[in-house]
Amino acid sequence: MNIHEYQAKELLAKYGVGIPAGIPALTVEEAVAAAKQLPGPLYVVKAQIHAGGRGKGKFKELGPDAKGGVRLAKSIEEVEAFAKEMLGNTLVTIQTGEAGKQVNRLYVTDGVDIDKEYYLSMLVDRATGRLAMVVSTEGGMDIEEVAHSTPEKITTITIDPAEGFKPHHGRAVAFALKLTGDLNKQAQKLAGQLYEAFVAMDCDMLEINPLVESKGGELLVLDTKMSFDSNALFRHPDIFALRDETEEDPAEIEASKYDLAYIKLDGDIGCMVNGAGLAMATMDIIKLNGSFPANFLDVGGGANKEKVTAAFKIILKDPNVKGILVNIFGGIMKCDVIAEGIVAAAKDVNLSVPLVVRLEGTNVQQGKDILANSGLPIVAANDLGDAAQKIVAEVKKAA
Repeated sequence: MNIHEYQAKELLAKYGVGIPAGIPALTVEEAVAAAKQLPGPLYVVKAQIHAGGRGKGKFKELGPDAKGGVRLAKSIEEVEAFAKEMLGNTLVTIQTGEAGKQVNRLYVTDGVDIDKEYYLSMLVDRATGRLAMVVSTEGGMDIEEVAHSTPEKITTITIDPAEGFKPHHGRAVAFALKLTGDLNKQAQKLAGQLYEAFVAMDCDMLEINPLVESKGGELLVLDTKMSFDSNALFRHPDIFALRDETEEDPAEIEASKYDLAYIKLDGDIGCMVNGAGLAMATMDIIKLNGSFPANFLDVGGGANKEKVTAAFKIILKDPNVKGILVNIFGGIMKCDVIAEGIVAAAKDVNLSVPLVVRLEGTNVQQGKDILANSGLPIVAANDLGDAAQKIVAEVKKAA
C-alpha cells in the first residue's frame, strides 16, 4: 500500500526526522489558508499523487509549456494561482504513463534554502534477506540517470534485521554522503531514526529524494515516498486508514475485497491462475504466442465459487479483454471444485468472449468432465502451451 508525501512526512516526524513545515489542502481556499500559516516568503506547492517524477511532469490540460507538479511560489497570490492550475487536472509523469493521474490533493510547504541535495532510501533486499539502505551524494530529480550512468556514486549498506541497526551503520551512511562535523552526526542519527520507522511500520520501501542540507546546516527531508507490506497492515490500522482509493485502480480495489491478487495490464487476454509463479509463466507464454495478457490475477490456493465468480467479473470489466485463459494446478485446490466455480461464473456473467481452461492436479478428470458436460462453449486444453495457443487462436478468430 502506498501513501501520499504529506502522510509519509507526518509519520516520519513522529520518529524525530527533520521535516519542513507543510499543510495538505484539498481546495484552492485550503491551499491559500495553508500558505498563510507558514513563515514564507517562499512556498512550495506540490501535487499529491502516487507517482514519482512530479517535478518534471506536465499537466495534460495546460499545454507543453506549463510548469510541473512541484512549484516554487514567491507569494500567497502565486500559491493560489498554482493551486487553481493543479487541482482537478491530470499530471503525466514518467511513472504514470500517458494516462496520467488527476490531482485531487496538494501539499503546501515552507520554502527551504538548499545548499546540497542527497539521496537516501530503504528497502527489503530479497536476495540477501536483509534491509538495504541506499545512499548517494547525487540526490534530486536525475537520480535515475545517476543510477544508470554513474552507479559508483550510489552506496548500499545492508543491515541484518536479526542484529538490528548499529552505530557503524550510521557512520557508513554519513561517510557515503561525505558529511563532516555536525552534519555527519545528524546523518548518523537520521539513519537510525529511519531504520526504526521502517521496521516499526512494516515498510516495503522508504525513499527520501532529496534529503537536503539547508544553508542553516540542517539535514531535512524535502520529499519522501513510502509503501507498506500489505500483509502486515492488520497490525497498523492507523496506517491503513491513510489509504487513498482514488489513487488505485477500481478493479484492484474490488479484487482486494475477495483476497485476489490482481494487476491490470494493457493486453487483450484475461488470465485467471492460482499461484504467482504460474501466473507469471502464463503471461509469458501468452506473449510468446503473439498476444498480450490483460492482467495478472492470482486466485490463491483456496479459491472457491465466490472467488472464481468475482475474478471473472473483474476480468470482464476491462473492455479490452477479448478472451480468457484459466490455468489451474490443483494441489490443495481441487479441480472439480474449480470447474464447478468456472461453470457457475460463466453462466452468472453471461460470458460472451472465448474461454480456454487448462486443469491439472487433484480430481482433474472430474473437473474436465464437469466442463465438458456444462453445455458452455469452453475450450479444454491439455497443457499450458496448448492453452496459450488455443486462446490466442480463439481471440483472433473472434476478431
